[in-house]
Amino acid sequence: MVLYLVGLGLYDEHDITLRGLEAVRRCSRVYLEAYTSILLCGKEKLEALYGKEVIVADREMVESRAEEILEGADTGDVAFCVVGDPFGATTHTDLQLRARERGIRVAVVHNASVMNAVGACGLSLYRFGEVKEPNLASLARGKIVYEPPRYMSINTAIEQLLEVEEARRGGALGPDSLAVGIARLQVDFGPPLHCLVLAGDVHVTEEEMLAFYRIREGEAAGSGAGGVAAGGEGQGSDVDGRA
Repeated sequence: MVLYLVGLGLYDEHDITLRGLEAVRRCSRVYLEAYTSILLCGKEKLEALYGKEVIVADREMVESRAEEILEGADTGDVAFCVVGDPFGATTHTDLQLRARERGIRVAVVHNASVMNAVGACGLSLYRFGEVKEPNLASLARGKIVYEPPRYMSINTAIEQLLEVEEARRGGALGPDSLAVGIARLQVDFGPPLHCLVLAGDVHVTEEEMLAFYRIREGEAAGSGAGGVAAGGEGQGSDVDGRA
């Protein structure tokens, strides 16, 4: 039988693809991965759409008790649903490998993820870099401790980046560096999840796109569709149908 890795998209229960919905409805068990990102609706709405129970899979289950998810997948279809795209986190790749080691067929249903949706800000995706921040304290203790999920806000990211630059003085960025903050469909960022993109040299087309979102010094945050320079509270950005 089949283990389906199903992407749910970025917003709510309606973002699942038709292919994904058909796969989920065929499955005897449906899991919702509930720690690498946030779906902006409760599992009750998923259950109403799918017509079956949705089992919430927390970090401990996915990383330490994956066998529970795979159990029975060799005799009946199982769906593992992920906010965004199934391969937005390495944990999901590990689950796929475990399934194949057990001789379980794996089918992937892709969906939109922040890795492509963030392109709505106007910056070219192929030029994006990557920043990794390991938890050195946990590694030093040699213990596996799962803390409640915490999501960094754009303002916190800006503050920390400026603190690092102040300490290292590498010339990578400064208070006047061009940056783009991205959240949900509102000018005020609101609570996380957030994205912060630090732009290097931008193409003229990218600059024209950013002009639609830019909040300039002295401009009220609520008066424009602002991109954001490395600024403070209230300098928000929406990335919506105007992009």
